[in-house]
Amino acid sequence: MNKSFQFYTINQSASAEYKERNSKFIAYAYPFQNKNELKNHIDGLKKIHTKATHFCFAYRIGNDGSQFRSSDNGEPSGTAGKPILGQIDKYQLSDILIIVVRYFGGTLLGTAGLTNAYKTSAALVLQMLPVITKNIEIHYHLHFPYERINEIMQVLKESNARILQQELMLFCKLDIFIPLNNVQPFLSKTQFIQGLELLEMKEAEEKR
Repeated sequence: MNKSFQFYTINQSASAEYKERNSKFIAYAYPFQNKNELKNHIDGLKKIHTKATHFCFAYRIGNDGSQFRSSDNGEPSGTAGKPILGQIDKYQLSDILIIVVRYFGGTLLGTAGLTNAYKTSAALVLQMLPVITKNIEIHYHLHFPYERINEIMQVLKESNARILQQELMLFCKLDIFIPLNNVQPFLSKTQFIQGLELLEMKEAEEKR
């Protein structure tokens, strides 16, 4: 994966079709950040392709692409999910899901044929999509008294922060994302703000 302050991904969906000895492979690529959305994508395709025999997939998510999964969905081990993931990795992509729907054409393709078909299908759909760069961001939760709101909002503006959720009451709560290259200045500016509690969300998840 890209080791700078940015990573590569896609921001739109696409599909592509590949045929091999009467079997048809239809690849779908989606922007993808939440593992819980996987079932919805697959269920949606199953409603469209009611006679398809396999729904194989691979995804990578996260700034560093460290979260990934692949599935052969009944195909011989390593012949579907792995080659799909291989194409994702070829382009160093993250926050992406590829599902390849197969209609069996009556002729066995063998492990080499299957591997090539799933690899080619994934490659074709990726060729249809522009690759974009996104900033690597760190997720923080802020808790502070309301009288500090102006001071904190100014720091967030200077840090190019992205606010995910906010609750502005007597004691305020903010979920924010800070670009990685702005994290150290952000931490330096906030460490002396009275009453501010700052927690990196990855740390919070590890404590659960």
